[in-house]
Amino acid sequence: MSRVGRKPISIPNGVEVKLDGATVSVKGPKGSLSRALHPEISVKVEDNEVIVERPSDNRKHRALHGTIRSLVANMIEGVTNGYQKTLELVGVGYRAQKQGNKIVLNVGYSHPVEVDPIEGIELDVPSQTQVVVKGIDKEKVGAQAANIRSIREPEPYKGKGIKYTDERIRRKEGKTGK
Repeated sequence: MSRVGRKPISIPNGVEVKLDGATVSVKGPKGSLSRALHPEISVKVEDNEVIVERPSDNRKHRALHGTIRSLVANMIEGVTNGYQKTLELVGVGYRAQKQGNKIVLNVGYSHPVEVDPIEGIELDVPSQTQVVVKGIDKEKVGAQAANIRSIREPEPYKGKGIKYTDERIRRKEGKTGK
């Protein structure tokens, strides 16, 4: 039995969960999310809790059980608190600035790189070397942050590039002068 899948998800105050066949809709103070789930896994709302159940113990159902429970829990967490990822620009002359709803990055290329946000995502620049990606959909926040990071990934010798704030870059030793 899936340990993650067995846990019931408590619904906080101000959050509304609706089931329509295999589609789950969650509405909360920060917005609303909807997702089509696998039709063989059943999702129920009972006593202010969401319960995910699987029909059998075959391999496919076991794999989907915990995944669907996590997806629904992330939707509920997103509409109540939201998600955010912070990126840091490390390097001499590396900086970010906000123009309208998009950001412009100067990260060592011959031209500035413009990044448009995905729908439902907000980009913020609290300082010249920080970019904050905010939103209610965990998947979209992670994808937007990964796209920004891929513009100039951190390199292992000097550590220059765009990295997550909590990320540690494994440093390599350079050439030894003999």
